[in-house]
Amino acid sequence: MPTEPGPSGAPPVLEVRGVRKTFGGVVALDGVGLALRPGVVHCLAGENGCGKSTLIKIISGVEPADAGEMLIDGEPVGRMTPTLALRAGIQVIYQDFSLFPNLTVAENIVLPAAIAARSKLYRARRLRPSAERIVGELGLSLDLDAEVGRLSVADRQLTAICRALVQDARVIFMDEPTTALTHSEVERLFGLVRRLQERGVALVFVSHKLEEVLSVSQEVTVLRSGRRVAHGAASEFDVRSLTEAMTGRQVDDSRVVVPVDPESAPLLRVDALTLPGAFSGITFDLRAGEVLGLTGLLGSGRGEIAEALFGVVQAESGTVELAGARVRPGSIRSSIAAGFGYVPEDRLTQGLFLDKPISDNIIASSLGEHARGRIFLSAGRTAETISRLFERLRIKAPSVAAPVRSLSGGNAQRVVLAKWLATHPRVLILNGPTVGVDVGSKEEILQILREAATVGMGIIMISDDVPELVSICHRVLIVRRGEVVGEFTEDAIETHRIQEVMAA
Repeated sequence: MPTEPGPSGAPPVLEVRGVRKTFGGVVALDGVGLALRPGVVHCLAGENGCGKSTLIKIISGVEPADAGEMLIDGEPVGRMTPTLALRAGIQVIYQDFSLFPNLTVAENIVLPAAIAARSKLYRARRLRPSAERIVGELGLSLDLDAEVGRLSVADRQLTAICRALVQDARVIFMDEPTTALTHSEVERLFGLVRRLQERGVALVFVSHKLEEVLSVSQEVTVLRSGRRVAHGAASEFDVRSLTEAMTGRQVDDSRVVVPVDPESAPLLRVDALTLPGAFSGITFDLRAGEVLGLTGLLGSGRGEIAEALFGVVQAESGTVELAGARVRPGSIRSSIAAGFGYVPEDRLTQGLFLDKPISDNIIASSLGEHARGRIFLSAGRTAETISRLFERLRIKAPSVAAPVRSLSGGNAQRVVLAKWLATHPRVLILNGPTVGVDVGSKEEILQILREAATVGMGIIMISDDVPELVSICHRVLIVRRGEVVGEFTEDAIETHRIQEVMAA
């Protein structure tokens, strides 16, 4: 496969041709090609399970390819290894950044380079100037003496980028780089990306936030089911055409809400809920079948409000009434008994038992409802619930016996939803329900929530994905510094209006 022309006009610093990879007879990549050029931002797009991660692992030497070739500066490379990839200037910045939380920024920047150089001793005084140089060249205001574990997500990401550059990175893969960043932090990151382009670094963005990646990318490659199905200049794509290339179908992102009787009595009443230092005077109603959006910048207090309703933290004052009865959400157990369900922001550490099968996870929060006597579970009721929710939520897995760890992000999120739907909650609270989920799975998850609303479930959805809120919510509340500062209803629920209030 010949090298394709790119917008920079420069030859590729790295190119892969006809890469093929199988796992146990399952084809993960089938003849995929990718060319990365200096100073060019490349969007690598595709749904979860399309082969993006496998391709990155092959390029970085973590996995061997079954077939195909790799070229660096036009020269063929044999078997790539992690050591050879580092020497070639190939760096991958994963979502967790792979930093040492108990070391300083300076130590995190320079220590991996010293290890790669097989230095036997770490000499902070001798190596620190390298960290100072790269931070200065990029015009960053990082505190080199700060402990990384105490940094914001944005500053940890900048530290990871500096670490890559101090090792003479020529190609940087960034996996979901903006997932946990505020709007201003995203702008700051993109400013740094432009400076990296000026240095001639080839960058690859892997992200589900399509509007963002299209705004910063010059080239796009789309994978679907292990094959490259689209490639071209970013200017040739918009969100809709990119989504269609990723999924193989048209995805409807228009506003679709379930009708709710505005005169019906509130299902949930929250009045003056207060937790000093987190939020104050939170007051709202929620009707049966209503989807209420709660949004704001990170640190606004939106997540703490959800945790207080579910009993993860305890509010100091205020009242909560569910179906006319006073609720005191002082513990998770009492909140579940009252009729609350909660899908947490971090599904991997808070929402799932990763090494357990899908079946065990689905019934983990509803064991009492499936009990036969005090000790045993009813095999019949348990099997019926697992089978019904496995099929209803269209969880893609070989069987319910598959461990959750083996699932894609979208399917893992479906298992969390199934776990709480099994409890038949009156109110379901979701914190970032589609974070890290591809566009096709996002559409299906939102439709599952609409279906839950049609049977009278009240839904509180916390998200910084404003278009997502616009597509499903009856009302949207804006939280800033722990207080509700804005409310949008019906026709006033528009992306630009909500974003303006959030940024004010």
